[in-house]
Amino acid sequence: MKKTISGIRGIFGEDLNLKDILEFCNNFSSLIKSGKCVIGKDTRPSGSMIKDTASAAIMKNGIDIFNLETAPTPVVFREARKYGAGIVVSSSHNPIEWNGLKFIIEGRGINEKELPKIIENQEISKTMIGSETEISSSYIEDAKKIIGNLENNPKIAVDIGGGAAKGFAPELLESIGCKVNVINENLENSSRGPDPTVDSLSELISASSGKEIGFAFDLDGDRLVVVRNGKKQTPDVTLGLGVAKSLDLGYKKFVLSIDTSVSVEKFIKENGGTVVRTKVGEANVIEQMIKDKAQAGGEGSSGGFILPEFNYCREGILTSGLISSMIGTVRFDEVLNFMESFFQIREKTAIDSKFHDKVIDKISSSFSNKYSEVITIDGVKGIIDENSWVLIRKSNTEDIIRVSAESNNEIKCKQIVKDTIELVNQSYEQIR
Repeated sequence: MKKTISGIRGIFGEDLNLKDILEFCNNFSSLIKSGKCVIGKDTRPSGSMIKDTASAAIMKNGIDIFNLETAPTPVVFREARKYGAGIVVSSSHNPIEWNGLKFIIEGRGINEKELPKIIENQEISKTMIGSETEISSSYIEDAKKIIGNLENNPKIAVDIGGGAAKGFAPELLESIGCKVNVINENLENSSRGPDPTVDSLSELISASSGKEIGFAFDLDGDRLVVVRNGKKQTPDVTLGLGVAKSLDLGYKKFVLSIDTSVSVEKFIKENGGTVVRTKVGEANVIEQMIKDKAQAGGEGSSGGFILPEFNYCREGILTSGLISSMIGTVRFDEVLNFMESFFQIREKTAIDSKFHDKVIDKISSSFSNKYSEVITIDGVKGIIDENSWVLIRKSNTEDIIRVSAESNNEIKCKQIVKDTIELVNQSYEQIR
């Protein structure tokens, strides 16, 4: 089981069970000051059982539940702004047998100070039992106000991946004027896994032929991957396009995760903006955004653009609409051409989590001797030159170490990743 600010996650029935759900949600009740909590789930088979259990634990402490049933993470976050707190029953991009809980306070994910209050037992003074009410969301109407109506009526293919974006993403795109072809609507017939950032998206590539663009969502609808001209784009392109739209809206202050493409940062600075880097993780990016009163940003590795004025989370659904509004413009082609001149590779290698810190410490020393600049705000990042870098960091959700690299030379990028993975594995063998 993983217990991080990204959420509680585990394989349901093995290292995550209903007793855990009761305990964590009971503890979470101590953070809810509004007396109200929104709850929604993605489409995992265990979702309804966990949602009902979580709701019972919250209501036991006198808090009213407002039930969205199946809803994407961005929709739950949006509604949690109104009600004061929220829970998403999801394990995001993890395999289908996993599930978990994302906790929301005042419209944002929990932070490092709040996490211990959820994973450590809390004594709560009980009042009357809370009630449960089924609700609908104004998400589509709210998002449409930000995006506006499109005049060019672009043709778009949408790959739901059997997830919770069904009923939201296609409807939003159609409402702003897009002509939408939907594939993989239902989980049982989906041709791909829950994470579009690692899937080949071959069906979407085929479905988007003759259309301006294709969009693929993860199971809970916060990640978005773009397919363009028969090619799956890197997740950073999603963020880059969102950033370009933000710049067009006049926004200048951005926050990016440490593993986001250098091309996004360069594009921002070349257009008069400023950038602050943070640890990887949606909650870390958002915490810095709130602190700096930043206007936009996100994390490239997850295809996660964040627009704080609308939502304090990765916004796959809203972003699909914002990107659609750019289709056919000079800006759209400009940012794609700029980002395609850089090459990003993200790999991972299996490392027992109890050795993560020791492996990273060992590699930190090696990087210090090898590279002119080393950044340690999250894992270890070596700056090779102005267009090339490599980052190793432990996963918040899996027993792996992630290796990310980028360069404006594809061969160089591949070699950097190959050499670094070998270094990680050698370090692991030496300390085991």
